[in-house]
Amino acid sequence: MNGSVQALELTPRNIVAELDKYIVGQAKAKRAVAIAMRNRYRRERVREDLRPEIIPKNILMIGPTGVGKTEIARRLASLTGAPFVKVEATKYTEVGYVGRDVESMVRDLVEQAVRMVSEERRADVEEVAKKMAIERVIDVLHPETRPPSAQGQPNAFAATLGSIFGNNFQAQQQQQNQPPPPAAGAADAQRTREQARSDVERGFYDVRLVEIEVEEASSFPIGVIGPGMDQGGGDLGEMLGGMLPKKRVHKRVTVSEARRIFEQEEAAKLIDMDAVKREAIRRAGQNGIIFIDEIDKVAGREGSRGPDVSREGVQRDILPIVEGSTVNTKHGPVKTDHILFIAAGAFHMSKPSDLIPELQGRFPIRVELDSLTAEDFKTILTQPKNALTEQYKALLASEGVDVDFQADGIEQLAQFAMQVNDQSENIGARRLHTVLEKLLEDVSYEAPEKRDPVVVNAEYVRAKLQDIVKDADLSSYIL
Repeated sequence: MNGSVQALELTPRNIVAELDKYIVGQAKAKRAVAIAMRNRYRRERVREDLRPEIIPKNILMIGPTGVGKTEIARRLASLTGAPFVKVEATKYTEVGYVGRDVESMVRDLVEQAVRMVSEERRADVEEVAKKMAIERVIDVLHPETRPPSAQGQPNAFAATLGSIFGNNFQAQQQQQNQPPPPAAGAADAQRTREQARSDVERGFYDVRLVEIEVEEASSFPIGVIGPGMDQGGGDLGEMLGGMLPKKRVHKRVTVSEARRIFEQEEAAKLIDMDAVKREAIRRAGQNGIIFIDEIDKVAGREGSRGPDVSREGVQRDILPIVEGSTVNTKHGPVKTDHILFIAAGAFHMSKPSDLIPELQGRFPIRVELDSLTAEDFKTILTQPKNALTEQYKALLASEGVDVDFQADGIEQLAQFAMQVNDQSENIGARRLHTVLEKLLEDVSYEAPEKRDPVVVNAEYVRAKLQDIVKDADLSSYIL
């Protein structure tokens, strides 16, 4: 949790209330994750010598697909501002087999944390970067008003690099060290810049084309060295690329695009990336959440032969990450002791007890999610903040089509979705997407030309879907 005020507000009851805005039912799972998140706040307030000993209580969610397992974890991370990644257990394979290394989940988490912290720092310097970008745009539009600067002194190091990298590098250095054009009178130049600044800020020059110079970091083809060499402690291509001189490329762009490019460059100069990486590593290790989906697909301890032989191996590779280990990333080492792991699986063909005992012990909190009912479907269609009916109404309203979902129509939709789930594969709330898309297919297709209002009542739903739902083969194919 990033701020103490935010943390104080996120009591377990408040966390559940926020999750209720997006996820219907599943009270037990919501309570479990709410307590886990609050325990993080509590851990920060205990005495320092005890703090490292308090490890998070990882959670195992058991329930069919489409009941909200992933959504609970994703919304929880969004709510608390914690770095979050979702991984599929099935994409990892036993060490020695072709596939992804399990440590990559931690590297992905660190990359996400770096992006989050970078965006926060960028927001902090946004106003300053905008002002500096405008000054650079004025320099391009009115180069004669640029303040005089000292001419660059001969640089012995640059000359040495020029002898290594050729005349292009020397030409770049000479171009950078060229004196600016003769300045106009100081008062006139100031007035011109003030007027230009006002014009640029109000968008007067936005569509004018200008030529600007953009820095591009030299890249080093990592493939020349060999695949997979950048997955460990550092990115070799990035490191070697940083040793090469930056290329300056001329681009012809509009003033509005030039402002955007300059803002990015100025913001990058103002941000201390070393501090960003340190904070990102701290957040990933202390506040990160890794959601491991499809954990039931690697369950099984039978000594079978064939492709299933790697299931237990995958579990044993995941075990040290969940237990607590140090993973090397290109931004620095990360300890996984205090990362919260949430695993989930349907467990249709297996049981949680089929996991190896060591891994079972690392997921002490187990919650079973309930299958959704027709009444739940009605609630999902209408009550959440991101309700599907509201999404479709907004989409079609953008074309001038007014869609009115009536209570009996929603009830009929929920019944049909439940019926299709019962007679074919049960995919939970995801069935509502397929049913609604089929229901409004004609309206969506004809919306640009035919803008008549649409009333979705029970009769309308039956007319569009009844034949498909009644035919089991057809419904399993279409819906």
